[in-house]
Formats: sequence, C-alpha cells, structure tokens
Amino acid sequence: MEDTVVSDHYGKNIAKLFDLQKFGMKFGLDSMNQILENLGRPHEGLKFVHLAGTNGKGSTAAMLAEGLRRQGLKTGLYTSPHLITFRERIQINGQFIGQGEVIELVNQVWPATDPASPPTFFEFVTAMAFLYFKQKGVDLAVIETGLGGRLDSTNVIRPLLSAITNVSLEHTDHLGTTIEEITFEKAGVIKRAVPFVGGRYTEKVSKLILEKSQEMNCPSVMILGRDYQVKIAPEQAGAAFGLGGAAQTIDYIGPKWQLSGLPLALTGPYQADNGAMALAMAETLAGLEDLGFELKPEIISRGLSSVKWPGRAEVFAAGTWPAEKNSAAPLILDGAHNPAGALALTSLLKTAPRKKLHLVVGVMADKDIAGVLAPVLELADCLYLTRPAYHRAADPELLLSRLTKALGQPKCPYSLHPTIPQALAAAAQAASPEDLVVVSGSLFTVGETRAYLTGAPAVESN
Repeated sequence: MEDTVVSDHYGKNIAKLFDLQKFGMKFGLDSMNQILENLGRPHEGLKFVHLAGTNGKGSTAAMLAEGLRRQGLKTGLYTSPHLITFRERIQINGQFIGQGEVIELVNQVWPATDPASPPTFFEFVTAMAFLYFKQKGVDLAVIETGLGGRLDSTNVIRPLLSAITNVSLEHTDHLGTTIEEITFEKAGVIKRAVPFVGGRYTEKVSKLILEKSQEMNCPSVMILGRDYQVKIAPEQAGAAFGLGGAAQTIDYIGPKWQLSGLPLALTGPYQADNGAMALAMAETLAGLEDLGFELKPEIISRGLSSVKWPGRAEVFAAGTWPAEKNSAAPLILDGAHNPAGALALTSLLKTAPRKKLHLVVGVMADKDIAGVLAPVLELADCLYLTRPAYHRAADPELLLSRLTKALGQPKCPYSLHPTIPQALAAAAQAASPEDLVVVSGSLFTVGETRAYLTGAPAVESN
C-alpha cells in the first residue's frame, strides 16, 4: 500500500512538473539564479563537469560518469531528455533518482519559485538536480546542457572542466541560423580560467572555439585530432554495428595517457570519438591540483566497456522483441533527430549486414523533417511512417507531405501507421531474418518504442 501511495504522489508531482512546459523556453539566467538563491545556492561547493554539443554529449557524459564511478567516486549525472521515466534525468552512480526523492525535491523547489513568474520545466528540474547532488554529497557531477550553452539553465555553475562535443545546425529558431551563431551559443559554457576539452570540429568551428578559449584564458585546451587522437582497431572496423560480433575497440593517445585495445559498449563508429573525449576529459581532470582524488587511466577506461546508454544505436537481436513474438529480424533503436545525427546513423547502417532495411520513423513537427530523414532514406527498402504519442509529434500524413515536398515521392514502398505498435507490427511481419528493422527520427519515438518492446510502463510525458 505504501508503494502505491508513493507512486500515486509521484505521478501527480510529475504531471504538475510537465505542466510547466506550457511556459516554453526561457533564455536567460536571472530566474535560475533566483531559484538557486532561494534554495541556499546548492550548486556552490560542488565539483562539476559541464558538457555541451549538438550530438554525442549524452553518450560522452555517460561514459565519463561510468568511468568515475568505476574509480570509486560518488558520481552524479544530469541529462535530458529521458526515454521512458523522468527519473533517468537525475542519477547517482548509475541509479535513477527514486520516486520518493523526486516528491521531496519537488516540494522543496516549489517554494523557491516565483508564482508571478513561473519557472520553465527545465529550470525547475535543473534546480532539483543541483539540490539532490548537494544533499547526497556527490564527489563530482557530470552536467549536460539542455539547449545551447550560454543561456542554458545549467550555465550557472563554475565547473572544474568545460567541454563541447561537436557543433552543427540545430534548433535554429532559438540558437541562430548559422554555424557561427550556434557555436557562439555553445561556447558560452567555456569559463574563464577553466580547462576545456573539445571533440571533432570543422575548421571553422575549431577556429571559433579556440578564439573563445583563448579569450577566457583557459589553462589547458584539448581538441580531438589536434591534442589527442583516437584510432579504431583495423580488425574491428566492421564491428561498429555490433550485431553478433565483437565490440569495436579503440586506442587513445593523449598528452600523458596512452591506452590501447579499449572495447566500447556503445554501438556506432562515432562512439570512438565520444569515448576518446570522455578519456580526454578524465585525463584533464586528473591533472588538476585541486581535484581531491586520484584518477587512474586503467580504471577510468573501464567505463567505456560497461556503460549503458539506451536508445542510441541500441540493438535488439532477432526474436528478442517481447511485444512482437514473430520478429524474425534484428532491430536497432537510434534517436537521431537532426541532420548531423542522421548522417551518423547512416554511416553506421552502411556497415550493417542486411538484405533489406525496414525504416520506422516518427519525427517532431518542429524539426527539419527532410534533413532528419533524407540520409537514411537513401538506404531504406521499406518505409513505415508513424508518430509517438506526444503533442509535438508530426502525424504520418504530415511526414509524408514534408518528405514529398522536399525530396519527391519516396522511392521505396511506404505505409502510414497512426501508432508505433502498429508500425512495428507491420515491419515485424514484413521483415525476413536477413533483414534489419531501424526505428529512428526522435528520442520520443525511440523512448516509446523501447517501452513497448521491453514491456516497461508507459513513457512519462516528456
């Protein structure tokens, strides 16, 4: 009975939280700072790593957090969005925040907000995360930005280390319409006299990032391809897809750390860059005099082989879809929701052994639908247009209309399905054991699919 009561209270609190989404996004830090001031500034005194980027920041943050946990540190992780449960957003040592803890934090944060100027959903949840990490006494927390960087609600912290995975066009209605403008926003996480680690950049982005880090007098700057390197073991290059084969392994070459033969738990050739960046961040942290704990490369690197980050090139082997008993083909879930992510998924699928590719897609109506789907559509043999049960999702008819207008009629056979279960059933029935089913287009689509396939509770409103 007690569990039922907690679950009921949790559901009501979460519903009230999600209702804050009606206030949209708020770019600026005044409201966030005031909430934290009213809470006693819980973020001060904590050790943070702050991570921004267009793609890969969640995987990179998860690998670093897992490595720090392996080192014996009490490690917080704050990411967004969630796939199934809100509790995924706030973790310590890989464990989701509890329902009862969510209720307690919600009740603590509400009085710190201004009823005359309600907080955004992300401001409220960010305050919860900082308060939780303070109360639980984490040794270090890895914090992922929500959107952009400069005016993101997380950008009130002074981290031990700032990082940006990569930069490409995204959220152009909020961050700007050019790479220069978007880089400017993301580079806002670079703090004065704080070390910086960067991922793989274009020449233009690299120039802008270096200029910003110099302006902020960063004591050390590490950029992938310039200051540290990663190599995928040649014999493992085809293992990036991960279906029935060994995991791909990488060699990491940093200023002081040189590590070879590191297996990656996460699928996809781009995870080599993410894994290398996580190691570069750890190497930078290890060199800080005031860190307060020792980091050993041979222990930190174990995080790359044991991390779990669902919904990002996640493979379900044939016959393991619990909701589709007749599934003869393997299935891969990937939340690619912008053109850069779609290109990364396409590079992965080109290595995938299959006879036909069955593509199940659901995309948010406010996204660049053609840009998200065009690259992988070139590989598709069958297309299933659907939508997750989320208010921002595009109806299948709208998906088809946008695709046809931008790219012409799909070249492969296609069908429209009102719900994800219906689309999956159609794909499962049509796919042979030699085929591959791919679900993509949005993390919301992937989250709902994963909940359905694993028998998890319904997705909590995102």
